[in-house]
Amino acid sequence: MPTETPATEGAEEVGSQESSPRIRPQTYILLFCAEYVGDPCMAVFSGSYITTLGKVGVGEYAARSTISRMLRRGTLEKVRRGKRIYLRPSKHTRDTLEEGGHRAWRSAVNRDWDGRWTLLGFSFPEQRRADRHLLRSRLVWAGFGMLQNGLWIAPRVVDVREVLDGVPGNDGLKVFHATVADPTEVSTLVRDAWDLTALRGAYEGFLARWDVADPLPQAEDDLARQLALLAEWLMLVRHDPGLPVQLLPGDWPAVRAEHVALRLRESLARGARRAAESVIESIQVPPRET
Repeated sequence: MPTETPATEGAEEVGSQESSPRIRPQTYILLFCAEYVGDPCMAVFSGSYITTLGKVGVGEYAARSTISRMLRRGTLEKVRRGKRIYLRPSKHTRDTLEEGGHRAWRSAVNRDWDGRWTLLGFSFPEQRRADRHLLRSRLVWAGFGMLQNGLWIAPRVVDVREVLDGVPGNDGLKVFHATVADPTEVSTLVRDAWDLTALRGAYEGFLARWDVADPLPQAEDDLARQLALLAEWLMLVRHDPGLPVQLLPGDWPAVRAEHVALRLRESLARGARRAAESVIESIQVPPRET
């Protein structure tokens, strides 16, 4: 699992009622790859990525810097044809994007909870700060919240082997599946591990921006709207643990937001694909299996 995917970028910020989320340029590139560069034998001209990033407000210098960084980290692969550079996601990146797509569009609430939790404890020394940051990002993506320092919980049974894939030196981690016992209150666990007030504000902000007659009117075309929608929705689900419905307020906005996101995803798809096809210059190359 690569260290730079929409699921593990920690510097992005989910939106609120007052402001849109802060999205990094590499997130737009990865979402563009997920939608339009899924063929492992397809590589797209670097200029096509730069043009696409321009549609969502990323300047050329920032776009080129982002591409260079993603190449150095192995998130993208470079194919040269004469003087032209073509790019495609690495196999690792494609696999992670596929898994992330399933996670992004699962139900916004858990209606089939069996009462079990996954607990994970870890402690990394200060010199392993990067590993600690990576693991925390993975845990958030997997629906965990920090109950207290070094102890994380998720409201379901989680196979943490996938979460730990690529995190070095994790043999000191401790994982349990458990249920809550008296005198512990489940509502207290939820309040301590997750900021539901901030999450509610993020969903309400999403609805204010997207559940309108003409969302994102300033966007250049439907491709720009699609990438903005997907990026914002991804940030929301990244911070949403998918709590059981019985632990949520009755007016929880996630379900309505999910309906809006699915509706817009479908309505924007045709126009976005036309816009993408007008931008994409691609070549066919042999697949890489590693």
